[in-house]
Amino acid sequence: MGPYGETYPIPHDANQAMNVKAEAVSDAEEEEDPVPITFQEIKAEPEGNLNELQPVHGEEQRYSCDECGDSFSQEKILIAHQHIHSGEQSFCCIVCNKSFSFKSHLKRHQRIHSGEKPFCCEVCNKSFSDQNYLKTHQRIHSGEKPFCCSVCNKSFSRQCDLKTHQRIHSEEKPFCCDVCNKSFSVQSTLKSHQRIHSGEKPFCCDVCNKSFSRKSHLKTHQHMHSGEKPFCCDMCKKLFISKGDLKRHRHVHSGEKPFCCDVCKKSFSQQSSLKRHQRIHSGEQPFCCDVCKRSFSQQSDLKRHQRLHVDVCSKS
Repeated sequence: MGPYGETYPIPHDANQAMNVKAEAVSDAEEEEDPVPITFQEIKAEPEGNLNELQPVHGEEQRYSCDECGDSFSQEKILIAHQHIHSGEQSFCCIVCNKSFSFKSHLKRHQRIHSGEKPFCCEVCNKSFSDQNYLKTHQRIHSGEKPFCCSVCNKSFSRQCDLKTHQRIHSEEKPFCCDVCNKSFSVQSTLKSHQRIHSGEKPFCCDVCNKSFSRKSHLKTHQHMHSGEKPFCCDMCKKLFISKGDLKRHRHVHSGEKPFCCDVCKKSFSQQSSLKRHQRIHSGEQPFCCDVCKRSFSQQSDLKRHQRLHVDVCSKS
């Protein structure tokens, strides 16, 4: 906004070089990033003289920001800079009408609609729509983890992963389900949880068409078709389809029985074993014979019973 109320368009070159704390990118298109990505620095392809866009701290200071004190060599650069503080969003996407403060942010967003991915990893040739996605991806190959937790010194390749991790220490759970009020430390976990209420199962197996509410559940299910067992017990080398199966198996070696009956205090190594045991106390018999309608508390008891009908039919 100019001194007399005029509205200035943000210069293209100003958008390209200023280091800003970008707005959260809620429309990140990479499926493998379950956590929303926040960019700390936006740098687009250089155009024009970038030096004139940097704050000037020498004798040439002329245009100073009242909010943060940064000074610039040109008034138009100061005006563009002030959009950071005002929150004004002058650049609008003609496809979805989403608005942005900087032209470079709009340009990056438009690649979602166009499908353009001009930034390519030179190691594995995977392409990305944004240079920052590529930079983050390259840490997979380099092993670089520049973001370190000040509490436990655990390191991460992405700042958003560090921020999520720190909630373990702070016990912060800022994402709340509006149906049951259960809170979560990660937004993606809340999103998965909400599918319990909605019944949504967006992840479908391309072999048998079975659907799942979580991508991880689909991935585990697909191991049944492929026969892959990627999780190995380091004690006995037995292989398992899922990480959960491996975790339960390890209780055999450790002798741990973390699942305790609240009626008789008997403990079990697996939750499913506790659940079966609890039917003794509750009298629940959920397994019903479809021939004679007799019910049983255990599925194994039902299977034994059904053999009686098979034997009778074979004799007759």
